[in-house]
Amino acid sequence: MTANWAALPFTDDPADRTPGDSLRDQQASAPADVFFIHPTIYTATRKDNRFWNASLNDARLNAAVDESTILNQASIFNAAGKVYAPRYRQAHLSVFYDDGAAVKQRALDTAYADVLAAFDYYLRYYNHGRPVIIAAHSQGTLHAERLLADRFDGKPLRDQLVAAYLVGMPVMRDQFFDIPVCESAGQTGCFVSWRTYRDDFVPPPGADRPGVAVVNPLTWTTATTRAPAELNEGGVLYNYDAGPIPHLVGAEIRGGGLFTDRPRFFGDIFFSTRNYHVADYNLFWVNVRKNARTRVQGFLGN
Repeated sequence: MTANWAALPFTDDPADRTPGDSLRDQQASAPADVFFIHPTIYTATRKDNRFWNASLNDARLNAAVDESTILNQASIFNAAGKVYAPRYRQAHLSVFYDDGAAVKQRALDTAYADVLAAFDYYLRYYNHGRPVIIAAHSQGTLHAERLLADRFDGKPLRDQLVAAYLVGMPVMRDQFFDIPVCESAGQTGCFVSWRTYRDDFVPPPGADRPGVAVVNPLTWTTATTRAPAELNEGGVLYNYDAGPIPHLVGAEIRGGGLFTDRPRFFGDIFFSTRNYHVADYNLFWVNVRKNARTRVQGFLGN
């Protein structure tokens, strides 16, 4: 059912949009697919423990998903592939904060069961052997890790994997058997990951674990040399339709995080947070868009 998808290449949805006037949706001619798993948007106060997972029939929440993450994140990939983004019974934001590990894991398992079912449906009815990018953010990245392990890692489908964008959660460098960390802009069959903070952010004790994979989206390497803002081809912030803002921030890998300077834009006086989690993709919007297409072209030998 199309109602169970936030984005499909043959429906009119926010993943078809592009910011500004110079970029175009290219899904009609794209030679690859993108399976995008959105982050946590289910943040409303739960009335009791029955509501650890969102309902697929929550029209207000579905609209919030479409107008936030599908517009701002999934649309990045519409130049590289046909975008498929399933709705799923996402776990409530409190699974990342509340006590009660068992119930939290059940909520995440429920969410992942939907993601896996959607992917298997996509694979059966839509993929037709085409190359595929797995892209995700935050809670979506947790599910993408499991999906890669269950369907790609050490399995025949690995040969169709262009790359995985596992953004917004710590992913270990040795997370997979035969899906390595990407070390260059054109490498395929690999994954990239980063979590973004302001330069003066200090991770809490125990948060900066050794072995976490971090790829700089301005250089597409794991080098710790600071990449200047001049390499940033455009970020997309509050005003999507205004288009990308060039040279928005530089970026430097330190430990398990990606650290940037404070972005400068109209209204930036109100942008006081030091954890740039919600903008992990947006700060590097055009660079990610171009990189996804580069990897598809490399995968196809173009």
